[in-house]
Order: sequence, then C-alpha cells, then structure tokens
Amino acid sequence: MKLYYIPGASSLFPHITLREAGLAFELIKVDEHTKLTQVGGDYRKVNPLGFVPALELSDGTTLTEGVAIAQYIADQVPAKQLAPANGTLARTTLQSWLNFIATEVQMGCFCQLFHPGATENMKTMHRERLGTRLGHIEQHLAYREYILGEHFSLADMYVYVVLNWSRAAAFDLSPFPHVLALRKRVRARPTVQEALKAEGLAS
Repeated sequence: MKLYYIPGASSLFPHITLREAGLAFELIKVDEHTKLTQVGGDYRKVNPLGFVPALELSDGTTLTEGVAIAQYIADQVPAKQLAPANGTLARTTLQSWLNFIATEVQMGCFCQLFHPGATENMKTMHRERLGTRLGHIEQHLAYREYILGEHFSLADMYVYVVLNWSRAAAFDLSPFPHVLALRKRVRARPTVQEALKAEGLAS
C-alpha cells in the first residue's frame, strides 16, 4: 500500500492508523502547493482534487477521504480493535464521532480559520464555534478515558490530529483539560511518535 500525505495534515490520521494496524506501507510525500509527489509525479493523477490523504492498494485501487481510509485499515486487522465490527451499534457510534470531527471540528472550524479569505470577525466566530464543539467533547470525556470509553479507537487518533492545529489557529486549549489529557495519552503512543518522526514533525 502507498499512503500519500502532507506533513501534519489530516493524512496523519490514516498514517497513525496504518502504524497501529501493523500493516506494511510506503509513505509518499506530496507538495502542498505544487501537488507534485516526492518522486516528481503529479498527485492529481492519484486524486484529481489534489487533497490528501489517498491510499493506493496493491491492486491499484485508490481510496480517498481520511475517515473512509482509516476504517478500511482498521477492518483489515479486527484483532487490533481500532474500530468496532461493522453492522454493530458500537460501529455506528464510532462513525457518528468521526463524522462530527470531520464536519464540525475539522472542516467547520479549523479549516475556516486557515482560509486565506477569512476576516478577523469570521475567525472570531469560528473560534467560538470551535470552543462549543470541543466543549461537547470535553463533557463527553469527563468520565471516560477515550471517546468510545475504555478502548482506544480511530476517534481518538482523529481528535489528536486536528488538535495539533490549535497553535497555528491561535486557539487556546487550556479550558479543555479532559481534551488535553486525551491528546497527551494519544501523543505518548509509540506508533504516534513513529508517525511524527516519519513526517519530520516535532515529537
């Protein structure tokens, strides 16, 4: 398998998932601006939209969208329990959280803060919205070690990845101690440290 990524972007989510799964894969870096891969190819031939991540399977099939890719990876190694079994209520609960993180936290808030056309008033509004969304996660974590309860899952990896953008977004996480504690637990995992190192990010 080949994972196309941009360092520190949302592609870090399936990158960590691959390492948690223990599957063999090749990392291929994409230039955020030129869309050229580290070997000189045009990434738009892999994903015409130019977005990362993309996972190319051994049979040539290409998967896009981090949430879908991460679940595919998790399903290859059910014994790792990175995601509940398909068709169960627990799996639907996981998908609900993944959708919430993708639409409300990543795209609905963080990405808006990074938009080059965003005014200061717009950024203030989106920081307020982000505070509400993280407040929801904070309340949920008050009596749980991980988002799904006692077991580490894809949802925790995803939250960790988007929380890493808080400094660049000038967003203060200190009002969310349970969220920060989850972030610290995930960051301490060896697989996460390996992924950060491989992407050239500070550990």
